Amino acid sequence: MVDKPSTTRRTILKSGAAIAVLSGCQSTTSPTAAANTETKFSTQWDKAQDRIFVGGEMWANPMEDWIIKDGSARTRTSGAARNIQLITHQLSNPLGGFEMRASVKRLTSGKLDGGAGFRLGVRSDINDYRANAFANNGIIAGIHQSTLTLGSTSAQLKTSPSEETIHLAITSTPKGKQTTLTLTAEAANGDILGQVSHDVTSDDLLGNVALVHNFANGKKASDVRYAFEKWSVDGPAFTVKPERAFGPILWSMYAISDSRTAEGKVFKMSVLTAPMGEKDSKDIELQIKRDGAWTSIATAQLDTDAWTAVFRIPNWDSSKEYSYRAVYQMQNNDGTQTPHEWGGIIQAEPKGRPLRLAALTCQKDYGFPYEPVAKNVAALNPDLVFFSGDQIYENHGGFGLIREPADLAILNYLRKYYQHGWAFREVMRNAPTLCIPDDHDVFQGNYWGEGGADMKGDKTDKMASSERGGYIEPVKMVNAVHRSTTAHHPDFFDPTPAKRNMSVYYGDMVYGDVGFAILGDRQFKSGPEHVDTGEGRADHVPDDNFDTSTLDVEGLELLGERQEHFLTVWRDDWRGHSVKVLLSQTLFANTATHHGPDNNGLGMYLKGDLDSGGWPQTPRNRAIDIIRPTQCLHVNGDQHLTSLVQYGVKEQRDSTWSFCTPAISAGYPRFWRPEEVGYPHTDRPAHGLPNTGKYKDGFGNLVYVYAVGYPEAESMKNRYQVAHQKGSGFGLITINQKDKSFAIDSYKFLIDINDPPEKSQFAGWPVTITADGKVAGIET
Repeated sequence: MVDKPSTTRRTILKSGAAIAVLSGCQSTTSPTAAANTETKFSTQWDKAQDRIFVGGEMWANPMEDWIIKDGSARTRTSGAARNIQLITHQLSNPLGGFEMRASVKRLTSGKLDGGAGFRLGVRSDINDYRANAFANNGIIAGIHQSTLTLGSTSAQLKTSPSEETIHLAITSTPKGKQTTLTLTAEAANGDILGQVSHDVTSDDLLGNVALVHNFANGKKASDVRYAFEKWSVDGPAFTVKPERAFGPILWSMYAISDSRTAEGKVFKMSVLTAPMGEKDSKDIELQIKRDGAWTSIATAQLDTDAWTAVFRIPNWDSSKEYSYRAVYQMQNNDGTQTPHEWGGIIQAEPKGRPLRLAALTCQKDYGFPYEPVAKNVAALNPDLVFFSGDQIYENHGGFGLIREPADLAILNYLRKYYQHGWAFREVMRNAPTLCIPDDHDVFQGNYWGEGGADMKGDKTDKMASSERGGYIEPVKMVNAVHRSTTAHHPDFFDPTPAKRNMSVYYGDMVYGDVGFAILGDRQFKSGPEHVDTGEGRADHVPDDNFDTSTLDVEGLELLGERQEHFLTVWRDDWRGHSVKVLLSQTLFANTATHHGPDNNGLGMYLKGDLDSGGWPQTPRNRAIDIIRPTQCLHVNGDQHLTSLVQYGVKEQRDSTWSFCTPAISAGYPRFWRPEEVGYPHTDRPAHGLPNTGKYKDGFGNLVYVYAVGYPEAESMKNRYQVAHQKGSGFGLITINQKDKSFAIDSYKFLIDINDPPEKSQFAGWPVTITADGKVAGIET
């Protein structure tokens, strides 16, 4: 692989510059908190507009259930364990002492009262403030019916809580390795309603602190709802990092492309904010630094479904690097404004050197915040970053899935999607980024878009997305997903909406002397109900004796006519670039023989998976025939199984290569073990790795499998070690425009990128593919 001039991976990783890149956003204080003086934090919800966003210093669980209304934070549901985590302050030195205060007020009465108050020492297995935000543990401290509770100790209040405000205060007194906590409840008139003390091991306090509404675990609802006001913390026990604030601007993504028109190079940027209020400003200002001074270059309005503002600036001078910042003026209810900034670097377009593409896919949130991957990608300083889908899964962050109505489904999606930005915003702030959605992003385990069709039948059936084509979610929700991920992409090839006015996002990008095609593989794909796979799931063929050629029915689609036309035009258009790369959700092959955790973790055998890009066979071959003359590299993901495969149609190895990247955090396991089920093969590569060589996949497609990165048996509990064992990681492709070669790295999850490949990469990598489709250094 080739590094950028004047830097090496080692110097990048070890330098203070890398630490600065990863240190977070330097932002002004939001109006939801008073200015930090040493360790003090206090909300100012009394000055905030009514909105969903509770403040950049906090993360609400789940976001869509919380609102700021009439100067207080309150839930809109009675669900259990709703909480607001403080993310800029973390208890790291309990012996230093602290105090925490908040006011609570009953909004409703009822028989079931889940209580309200604090949690302390909320901590995950890695004690990362972002991971901690989703931990449901810690020491409870608050009111519950007529009881004041602190850990396992409780005392009766003098009077039962009414609809009047109660002030809660908790203080700590260190005693060696122990800490005495004291919780006091005070009436609005100053009367003490109750007080309780409890000794804890000081280490049990390490982690986040949070407000909690309804202390009950599980799904137990509460009839009683509370509002919170004036939350404050202070004391040397806290480590304070204001740069950890997340919002109102959450992150940005940008792309630059040669339009090959009078508009020249076109710069586009998406700026994403948290959901704001009706009276909040909807304007984002974009500034760049010229001659040492900030200059405003554009203003864009937020789309209030996706909460995304999109800038488009033609005739961009891509030969220069610019510092940029997006500025949002937060409206306070007293008429004042508080500015919030998010900034980074707009890179100069790479010229005269190879382009480095980081490729990532699939984020199962047991591995959140995926810091080993995020840090390694940032350290490699890529020229372009590609996320190929499944930025979320339906169970992301807990608290369930909302499918309808559309507005609530969108908020449910955005909350999950924000975890993606929270994990990778330091990468995206400085590097051009392309991001496409896949099935889980639109709340489907699989999807066969049928050109935007509405899924027929019972959408609540758990197997619906495996049985039928079309979309489960409302078009409004799908369009919000598209906008939040792809709105900053270069202008789409043909933006004409698909069925039911559903947006599309396929198109090209010319950058750094490379021509990229961007596809939505499954948006037009035919559903499995058009064929008969026998008994069981309609999308699975478990019977090795089943003739899968019968599934190649005339009229079925893979990419669809519109995307095939686009690929044909892209194939023939070489203006502004000398080498091509195809970016899409998944590979055009069925290179997984075993699926799932069954069979002692080895997976169940599937001859054919209709969700793969190997079906339908005829349109699969047609797509490969279209791109064959380009000798492009097809970069994709989705499979949770990294692979390097060369396509064949009429004969083995007669077309382009596919690099399927490792999952960032692999969930559902897949394996390629053809030898165990007797698949014949020829021409094993010189490295001699098992299950490699020339094969026919379960649908009869010709594939030359050069390398596959297998998961290991799980034996660890730490989330990062589990992700590593499950075959997680990321890919890096160095594109050499001069000799048209692709140097491909497939990195594991928990590694040091300075380690030798046999330790840091999956077996079979690194690999360089030459312009004539050969493996450099091995084939002539």
